[in-house]
Amino acid sequence: MAKMHSRKRGRSGSSKPLHKTKPSWVRMKEKEVELLIVKLAKEGKSASMIGLELRDSYGIPDVKTIVGKRITEVLVEKDHAPKIPEDLLALMRRALSTRKHLEANRQDMPALRGTQLLDSKIKRLFKYYHRIGKLPISFKYDPKQLKLYTQ
Repeated sequence: MAKMHSRKRGRSGSSKPLHKTKPSWVRMKEKEVELLIVKLAKEGKSASMIGLELRDSYGIPDVKTIVGKRITEVLVEKDHAPKIPEDLLALMRRALSTRKHLEANRQDMPALRGTQLLDSKIKRLFKYYHRIGKLPISFKYDPKQLKLYTQ
């Protein structure tokens, strides 16, 4: 999704280690990590924020190597998964902020173009999540109702 509307050639960043083994310095067991994930989810943190917290505060580099499941899979099992997927919600929040900016600055044409591109990305993600069954078919994207979705 990131390269779709830009002229950039690729993405840089770190890559995961080749060997999918549990690191020797991690002392936590599977159940402890799962309980920790649920505790952080009850505090209102998203899956990516939980991953950052586990990495930075608890020294757990990769949940999948320890538990055998991704963070969102653990949250779905324990009934703490969000109704709207995290990537879609982030795009909707961004669209809301650009619409708010456009209300104050009506002549900002690059922002208008950015809003159009954001809307197309959101609609594309809605179609994908409808197709795989993560969102119900009755759940539609309405730019005027963005505030309701993002609360």
